[in-house]
Amino acid sequence: MTLVSQILKKKGHDIHAVRPEDTVFDAVKMMAEKGVGALVVMDGEKLVGIISERDYARKIILEGKASRDTPVSDIMTRQVLCVSPERTVDECLALMSDKRARHLPVVEDKRVVGVLSIGDLVKATIDEQQVMIDQLKQYISG
Repeated sequence: MTLVSQILKKKGHDIHAVRPEDTVFDAVKMMAEKGVGALVVMDGEKLVGIISERDYARKIILEGKASRDTPVSDIMTRQVLCVSPERTVDECLALMSDKRARHLPVVEDKRVVGVLSIGDLVKATIDEQQVMIDQLKQYISG
């Protein structure tokens, strides 16, 4: 079983964050620049929310709001699903599937140490399955 900590070792611990008072426009601009679909919202060192492209689409575009005038705090998701580095990929996928989430901040000792996307978890699953396939091939061909 692959652990979250193993994925972060390969992926890195980069954390892309905005503050609650930043504008939604600045958050979306950062997502585009960094090539990510969500940002954690930090008040100093404290995780206070997460903002995603989905939040932007549903709470700005569909409601006709102006992204340059709206603070992140107005549309961010405040109840953030988080996992510890000791969780397994399967546990994370089950949690994300159940809660319909696409991004999971990784928290250790009340500190955000990384963020995983559903794509990161799918890639880890595929990599794990490929190792198993290669081992079975080796076993069969003896």
